Amino acid sequence: MNNAFFSDLLTSISERGRTLLRRVGSSEEKPDAADLIELCEALLSGRGEASGTAMARELLDRYRHLSESERLSFFQTLSSGYGPEREKLAKAIKAWRAQPNNADASDLHFASEPRRQELIRRLNRAPGGTGDLVAMRADLLDLMKDDKNLAALDRDVVHLLASWFNRGFLVLRRIDWSTPANILEKIIRYEAVHEIRDWDDLRRRIDPVDRRCYAFFHPALVDEPLIFVEVALTETIPGAIAPLLAEDRKPVEIELARTAVFYSISNTQRGLGGISFGNFLIKQVVEELRRELPKLEDFVTLSPVPGFMPWLKTASEVPVSEEDRPLLEHLDTPDWWKNAELEGQLRSIIEPLAAHYFLKARTPKGRLIDSVARFHLGNGARLERINWLGDTSPKGLRESAGIMVNYLYRLDDIEKNHEAYANQGTVAASNAVRKLLKGEGRRLLDMRLG
Repeated sequence: MNNAFFSDLLTSISERGRTLLRRVGSSEEKPDAADLIELCEALLSGRGEASGTAMARELLDRYRHLSESERLSFFQTLSSGYGPEREKLAKAIKAWRAQPNNADASDLHFASEPRRQELIRRLNRAPGGTGDLVAMRADLLDLMKDDKNLAALDRDVVHLLASWFNRGFLVLRRIDWSTPANILEKIIRYEAVHEIRDWDDLRRRIDPVDRRCYAFFHPALVDEPLIFVEVALTETIPGAIAPLLAEDRKPVEIELARTAVFYSISNTQRGLGGISFGNFLIKQVVEELRRELPKLEDFVTLSPVPGFMPWLKTASEVPVSEEDRPLLEHLDTPDWWKNAELEGQLRSIIEPLAAHYFLKARTPKGRLIDSVARFHLGNGARLERINWLGDTSPKGLRESAGIMVNYLYRLDDIEKNHEAYANQGTVAASNAVRKLLKGEGRRLLDMRLG
């Protein structure tokens, strides 16, 4: 009710402001970047609430009709021409150097703020402005691929979005079959890990007694999930995704469930990339499940390994012998895993390589290669198990040679694991995973001796 009231109030203010804008005249021609920059200057110089709200809405509406080249020009101008006011900043620096004190430090802080930050704040006041800015940032990410000079603008956008989308504003809601259809449609559309084929497939994931789905929402984006997680309640830790998603599976009796499996986590808003909600989501869902089902003992993921095959094909230092290397070419052969002899040969090679991939392989900057691994290990999970042929779907075979992994969230160890990973880059891993790495070493030693 309150959200609707304030939304109607903002819309009313905006419409009154539009009337004022129409009185001073506006162009009906197709807008270009120069038109928007002119509006930006007017928006920053104005003080009236109604006219400012209307101007922000007008600017965002015109932005939608810009061509890609005009959007690039608009972003380039914001990046190069809307930084700090240099005269004001120079004056603040001079005052700070002359006599450093808290007041001068505050003046220096505000003088160093780019003008585009205040512009973005004013755009956010428009009805629906938050959603439009998230969409605008998605465009910015696309254009940054070819123009690295837009990075400064992106930093400012992310700085503000991170404030507006901090954990205090997020609301956790359970998604079930009674959830409004418009939200359920978005769950189908945004699922990024294991495709939801149709409504029946969706119902199998959220309606049975041993299934859960939770999502974070933000008050400014009504009925728009920001991130959601699908959960399976099982008796033991699973090693493959197909049995969890099978149409004819038998639901687990809730009294027998001892494990909560996070088998799919999907971000829905590309414009919020780099602003992490997942760690908060997992922690809050664990709390919800523990309250509802106190007999649960293990909280694990069943995760894909999207970076494994690209690493295997392109990395310069993959620890594999010349004798074994030709076998890896069979990974591009359809249904290779159905050939028992070939499958056994590849398993003896791939499992140790997967252990090396997680425990030793790094990017040139020293980061773990796999984005899913960085997420879970950074949140304090432990790499519990590498599952051979955990995902034999075309996507799973193409991205990870069918490998899936379990990350274990043991509540007593989360903080310790997080600190070790964040400060020393240490990967918390089970003995079973580390033994696979030793197997790799024995195989290479045999190869050298031979």
